[in-house]
Amino acid sequence: MTNFDFGNSTHIADPHLFANGEVLEHFKRLRMDDPVHFSSDSPYGPYWSVTRYSDIVRVDKDHAVFSSDAHLGGIIIDDGIFKDENSDFFIQNFISMDPPRHGPVRNSVNKIVSAPSLANFENLIRSNTQIILNDLPIGEEFDWVSHVSIELTTRMLAILLDFPFEDRYKLTRWSDVAAAESDSPIVGSQEQRLKELMECLEYFLNLKAERTDGPPRLDLVSMMVQDAATKDQPDIEFLGNLLLLIVGGNDTTRNSMSGSINAFHQFPEQLSKLKSYPKFIPSAVSEIIRWQTPLAHMRRTAIQDAEVGSKLIKKGDKIVMWYISGNRDTDIFKNPDNIDIERHNVRNHMSFGFGIHRCLGLRLAELQLKILWEEILSRFDKIEVVHEPTRVLSNFVNGYSKMPVVIHPKN
Repeated sequence: MTNFDFGNSTHIADPHLFANGEVLEHFKRLRMDDPVHFSSDSPYGPYWSVTRYSDIVRVDKDHAVFSSDAHLGGIIIDDGIFKDENSDFFIQNFISMDPPRHGPVRNSVNKIVSAPSLANFENLIRSNTQIILNDLPIGEEFDWVSHVSIELTTRMLAILLDFPFEDRYKLTRWSDVAAAESDSPIVGSQEQRLKELMECLEYFLNLKAERTDGPPRLDLVSMMVQDAATKDQPDIEFLGNLLLLIVGGNDTTRNSMSGSINAFHQFPEQLSKLKSYPKFIPSAVSEIIRWQTPLAHMRRTAIQDAEVGSKLIKKGDKIVMWYISGNRDTDIFKNPDNIDIERHNVRNHMSFGFGIHRCLGLRLAELQLKILWEEILSRFDKIEVVHEPTRVLSNFVNGYSKMPVVIHPKN
């Protein structure tokens, strides 16, 4: 085992390293000197960090050896997020299931992100994007996160769930509560988190009751309550799957939208190229998702002894795949700390994961970002970040809570 100095932290998963921006330099050293690194002492217990691209892909694809099952700890380094410390209660969803249960539950909502469904959503996404961008102040400072990223993703979530539009901000709150660190000020305590998540469940049980015997509809709630694999799922599993879809649909897209503004602020020459050659918007979207890596990690538990990067992982060990590190691996991506909208292999980024748990909504996320940048380029000269963005205190959600900007109009 190699000892590493992580500054004021004792291990790489300290959320403060992510919030203050130091973590990328630490990951660079780990990839070079100890790419499969063991942390023996942390608030999350002992765990392995997998930091190189090839090793992460190997672990991610091998679900027979590296389990996602919630009974073994699930898919996040913090085991306690969806547990009640005073009972055996815990929340499970289809990403924290192994085969054979995983496939049928995931497939119950697959249709909503099929090619025909995405085609149906495109006009809705564009009209919502136009409404929000047209209402932004020009030449005045405002917060991009709350005015644009949250608003766009919350509207899309409400559409996907056929959720009452006037209550849509509840979705944002439930997403933040579900993904927050156990000691985060967002929730205050685990007791408060579970209380709010039970309120979420109660709300959706009312929607479930309305839709169980209704006609087939293209919304996530109706799909789950009418599909053979999920119609009889326990209420707590229903909640777990809802939270997965809410967090997946909110945090990943929201933080890529904000990340795109920060990326082009830091690399203005790439924005100039994009304005001259808008045909690069699709590859720019993928590059932004790589560079931002909106979810920093996924976790697995070894269900048998295995070797990863010449290290012996024992049965029962916690192993963390740091997507945020793999996306900066110089063995795969040239000059990975830079934005390059013409990067030839950008579709190989790992922000959506690999294997059976690859992100269900990746095409929808890409479509939303593509439309956002088509509409931005048609309206504005540039969006200037005028103060340092405030990052979320999290080792899981790699995002922003505030991003002060000023829009410069086209001449």
